Amino acid sequence: MSTRERSGTVVMHIDGGSRGNPGPAAFAVVVEDAQGAPLDAFSKSLGEVTNNVAEYEGLLAGLSYALRHHHPRIKVISDSELLVRQMQGRYKVKSQDLKPLHDQAQEMTRRLEAFTIEHVRREQNREADRLVNEALDTAESGLKKASLVRDLTVAARPLRVKAKFVQGALEFHTSLPLREGEEVDVEIRRKS
Repeated sequence: MSTRERSGTVVMHIDGGSRGNPGPAAFAVVVEDAQGAPLDAFSKSLGEVTNNVAEYEGLLAGLSYALRHHHPRIKVISDSELLVRQMQGRYKVKSQDLKPLHDQAQEMTRRLEAFTIEHVRREQNREADRLVNEALDTAESGLKKASLVRDLTVAARPLRVKAKFVQGALEFHTSLPLREGEEVDVEIRRKS
């Protein structure tokens, strides 16, 4: 592979985790250029799913990012042997929960010029692992705060939450103590 070809490859370290199986779960994606310079990083809490579902959600988020940002050559690095071997076709996908996620990932990889996936030890995937745990901690903290707010019945107090605008919608960094269908007023302040 020439230097020119390698420079077009984007490397994605992905990880997914669940505290319990199933349990509270999250994924993270760390994006680098071929020389290891950071391009982006993001994570998301998933609610209660299995560890393997969280791993696949991380892969799907990474592939979606690549397609949206026009990165046609991708190398994915994951510490999930199951995910990597299934994507390589070395393991069968037996789980009915994973089959649709695997199919979607395969379809997305076909839209890329080049896709490779590599299994590494957890120590070689530290930043993605750290972001998963940070997302889980944040979600857990948000749930505890939500319970506290409901218990103390301080619903009239303004809530503050950080959010990121992604694909035309706001993604909140923590869960909010709101009831289904509850209407709220929103004031948005841009971060400088």
